[in-house]
Parts: sequence; structure tokens; C-alpha cells
Amino acid sequence: LTGVLDDCLCDIESIDDFNTFKIFPKIQKLQERDYFRYYKVNLKRPCPFWADDGHCSIKDCHVEPCPESKIPVGIKAGSSNKYSKAANNSKELEDCEQANKLGAVNSTLSNQSKEAFIDWARYDDSQDHFCELDDERSPDAQYVDLLLNPERYTGYKGPSAWRVWNSIYEENCFKPRSVYRPLNPLAPSRGGSCLLVSVCHFSWTGLCLEKRVFYKLISGLHASINLHLCANYLLEETWGKPRWGPNVKEFTRRFDPAETKGEGPRRLKNLYFLYLIELRALSKVAPYFERAVVDLYTGNGHEDAESKALLLDIFRDTKSFHMHFDEKSMFAGDKKGAKSLKEEFRLHFKNISRIMDCVGCDKCRLWGKLQTQGLGTALKILFSEKEIQSLPENSPSKGFQLTRQEIVALVNAFGR
Repeated sequence: LTGVLDDCLCDIESIDDFNTFKIFPKIQKLQERDYFRYYKVNLKRPCPFWADDGHCSIKDCHVEPCPESKIPVGIKAGSSNKYSKAANNSKELEDCEQANKLGAVNSTLSNQSKEAFIDWARYDDSQDHFCELDDERSPDAQYVDLLLNPERYTGYKGPSAWRVWNSIYEENCFKPRSVYRPLNPLAPSRGGSCLLVSVCHFSWTGLCLEKRVFYKLISGLHASINLHLCANYLLEETWGKPRWGPNVKEFTRRFDPAETKGEGPRRLKNLYFLYLIELRALSKVAPYFERAVVDLYTGNGHEDAESKALLLDIFRDTKSFHMHFDEKSMFAGDKKGAKSLKEEFRLHFKNISRIMDCVGCDKCRLWGKLQTQGLGTALKILFSEKEIQSLPENSPSKGFQLTRQEIVALVNAFGR
């Protein structure tokens, strides 16, 4: 791929160079740190749109939850918002059992802090979310170590996978006028396909910027998932020892122009577009984390300080990139029309996040939910610029708040 991306003033070569030499090595290190490797997810939520057609029985679809004893005490204690020093100023956190009893509001906090936490909870229940969030208090919600459950090809394919993507594109995506998508799972196919690929031929005529952006984000997310399946593919399994690695043939089948009727490069360009959107969100949310009140709390003071320093270093790099996507051009029409379109945008994306509960393979569901929540968090940030700019320096946030789950999803989705 070469050249300038549509709807951007950015070229692919500049993104490659910036990512390879500045961002990727640091984001990899950040993902390995305790704060970012443990993600709480409910993989048992029923599909809200159609009768469950059964979970994948392939062993590589299985997700191994993390034993309670392995979760850092600062992560599992109390509410999901407890990542600041003020929220964790308690000796009892050294004792796991006692920490669990403290519940959502630490009993040693001042009344003012308690009110702030209640305000956080109220805000989290408001209508700013682009995703359907898991209830972390559900007994079915479990911590997963993302490093031990990597995103890769599991063998999940066929009608179940087809139905998920078909529902996303056909019912929840702003589509170009003419779309050709031979996704019939009963049609003869060549080789395995974990999450079936769409083939599109279309013109953008009549589709406004906002709807083009939405379509390209979903296509980019789809391309990202397919890329990871190709890059971490089960190449052979001898004597119970699987060998995973890049499958060039599968990559060619999904992205080569000759194999995709010329559509493959467009999918990859949409992946670059997705990268730019999430990069922009990271640069915009930097002031939120630069405040002293925000501490990536796990209970290990030395590691927490290193994690925050690395995150702030990444933020500095994101700000140094001179060809960001300009989200100010979106929803810039008349106020009533812009508000209506923004709400339609949000509800479409929220519906897509709910469809992730229909994925039959647990590992695919895990990474689908995480990357969707990460993108939803990025969109929430981009539409909250004024709230972020007016954050108080030394007290919990009013008006804009990220839970630990959203932070973990944002960083890992961008890492993907």
C-alpha cells in the first residue's frame, strides 16, 4: 500500500514509519504490564438478537479465566474506577479479603470523595457510551489474562461467523449505495475462514463524511481481526504440540487484489484509517492522564509509576504526529441535524457492540468485545474534547470519566 488515505491528509508511508519506530515498541511493553493485561469480561451473556446456535467446541476457542489469586490486589479490590491514589489510600488493600469487603466505596475515604465516586457511577450510567458495557459485578464476569489468551485463528467459521458479520454490515452499518457481498456460508469456499470476509464494490456517492467514517471504522476493525488470524495461524499440530505463525496463503486470499476483485487494498486502507482515529483519541485524552490524581493503580507502587511514565511517553509521541485525522469536520452542520446524526452514529455502534455477544467462539468473542469497546472508547473521547479540557487537576473527574475497563480496552485495541 502507498499513497494518501481518503478523508485524511495523511499518507500510508508516514504512518508506517511513525508506528514502526516510535509507537509499536512502546505499546507492546505497555500491554505486558499488569494494569493492562487483565481484562474483566462476561463471555456468558446471551445473544440479544437471535437464538444461540451453540458455542464453538474447538479447543482453541476456549478462554482460560485468571485465578483470583493471580489478579493484583489493586485491580480486583473495589470499583472499576479505583485507579487514583485518593481512591486507594487504604492499608486494608494489603489484605485481599478485607479489600473485597470494602466494596465500591472505601470506608476510609472522606464524605467528599464518596460523593465523587457516586458522581462517577452516575456518569457511567449516562448516555455518552458508544458501547454496551459488561456489568463487572455480574457473577459471570471474570478476569482474563490477555497475554495468555492471544487473538489468533481458532477454526471458528461457517454460518455462525457469517451471521455475525452479515448482521453488522447489513443491519448496523451505514453502507455505500451499491454493495456486493457474497457471504452465503453454504456456497462453496476455498479453505478455512475464521470470520468470513466481505467483498464490496461501491461508490461513495451520496454518503456524507460521518457515514463514510463509520463504514471505514467497521471495515478497518474487520480487517484488523482478519489480519491477526492470518498472522497467528495454526500451521500444524504434531504430537499435541501446535505450531502457530503467519499464513501467507490465507492473507493473500483475504487481501490480494486478484483474490478479492480489487477490494483487499481498500480493506487494508480502512485499517490505517482506524489506526488514525484511535491515535487521535490517545492524543486527545492525554490531559486526563497527565493529572497527578490519576495513578494506574495495581498495588505495586514502583510498577504503577513505570506504567504511567510509559503511557505519558506514548502520549508525547502521539502529539508529535503532524497528520492527525480532524474530527472537527464531523457533525459540523446545523445543530439539530448534527445532533441527530451523532446519536444515530452512537446507537449504530452500540448495537454492533451488542452483536459481539453473538460470537460463538469464546476467544473470538473476547477479542471482538475488547476491540469494539476500545474503538467505542476512542469515539467517546473524540466527542468529549470540551469536557476533557475542563477537568479539575486534583480531584475526581466530573463530566468526563473513563473506567479501568475502558482504559484497558483502548490501549489493547490500539495495540492490535
